Amino acid sequence: MAKHEHGKMNIETQEKTFQGFIKASVYVATFSILLLIFIGLVNG
Repeated sequence: MAKHEHGKMNIETQEKTFQGFIKASVYVATFSILLLIFIGLVNG
């Protein structure tokens, strides 16, 4: 088995996936908040 060297692994793909996940989470959260505000105003 190869010896593990800390900090030598290429993590570009994982970083891009994580950034995409965070971006999608922000969009969904923003949409949900705006939808709740809209529903509150309409039913007001």
